[in-house]
Amino acid sequence: MPEQLFSPRLSGYLDSLIPSRPAEMQAMEAYAKEVGFPIIGPAAGHLCYQITKMINAKQVFELGSGYGYSTAWFAKAVQENGGGKVFHVVWDEQLSKKAQTHLTNLGYQDIIEYRVSEAVKALEETDETFDLIFNDIDKESYPSAFDVIDTKLRSGGVLIVDNMLWSGRIFDSNDYSAATQGVKEFTDHITSDQGWISNLIPIRDGLMVAYKK
Repeated sequence: MPEQLFSPRLSGYLDSLIPSRPAEMQAMEAYAKEVGFPIIGPAAGHLCYQITKMINAKQVFELGSGYGYSTAWFAKAVQENGGGKVFHVVWDEQLSKKAQTHLTNLGYQDIIEYRVSEAVKALEETDETFDLIFNDIDKESYPSAFDVIDTKLRSGGVLIVDNMLWSGRIFDSNDYSAATQGVKEFTDHITSDQGWISNLIPIRDGLMVAYKK
């Protein structure tokens, strides 16, 4: 069964350390809380922003973008890095439209490229290579996405993968569900592959941050 890995006190404290967000992003956070939509949240979002700044990323691809909350963090960094492109990719057209409204209101309309598509297929069909790739697709698809990600991420680029603690399901030796096994298999692969330097950051539901050599 899923479990709450971190106390509300700790999670609330980490979120409280993040600088105030624009009203549009606060509205996105409030909506997620109201309807139970799983966004990455302020602390994890700010970490994504920080990493994007640190590597001066100009080209970012999101595999699974929701209604644009994580996209906003990447776009903020790319804009501050001098401009570039952030790909927002979801299956659902309504989510894409909702994201377009939010991200336009935030002033990122010249940076975002929208795709309504299966995310890995969209990445594979994109001509560019990327400085940073964010992976938040269905967990059972994590292992099969690895080769495409590896091909499309430049050397020296960073991969960020969400939900790598999977609400504690990874600790259940009797959980043979496709999603849990996908997270475990991906974790084993990237932490043992000599072409990557990776670390699992225990924030929110676990962010894997991996540097491609």
